[in-house]
Amino acid sequence: MEGGCECGAVRYRLTDMPVTVNCCHCRDCQRITGSAFALNAMIESDRIAVTQGAPEMRSLEREGQGDTHAWRCAICETLLWADHPMMGDAARFVRIGTLDRAEALAPDAHYFVRSRHPWVTPPAGVPAFDTLPSDDTAIDLPPDRAARMAMLLRAGEQPGA
Repeated sequence: MEGGCECGAVRYRLTDMPVTVNCCHCRDCQRITGSAFALNAMIESDRIAVTQGAPEMRSLEREGQGDTHAWRCAICETLLWADHPMMGDAARFVRIGTLDRAEALAPDAHYFVRSRHPWVTPPAGVPAFDTLPSDDTAIDLPPDRAARMAMLLRAGEQPGA
């Protein structure tokens, strides 16, 4: 899968399918995206290949969670992907809207539905959580993706992650 920023200065390719796709309704994601939620594809950091340009990393302090980093186009400032304090440097959360075929990825789960806008209703059959799920078994992923998720969660538990 390939994607890029609005102005075309930065292009990237995912070298594997995402581990999971989530729709996050937390207030941070609402503010960062300027929308009702963020649609994220979680993937290992080393499986994003920048094919054109150079995204600029910026640090953001998330209330009570420490710093997170976001990679944006330096020209149009499109948010391409970010990390998360729980995962350290192991994973990136690619903004689905930056993919050329964004419609190909549907959410595996909805997070922080306690702060979702009242007019947003997660589809029936898709897991929805008031906050983050308590463990990696809360979402029914195929075995290969579940194993990748477990590895990312372990990597995030390492000191200095």
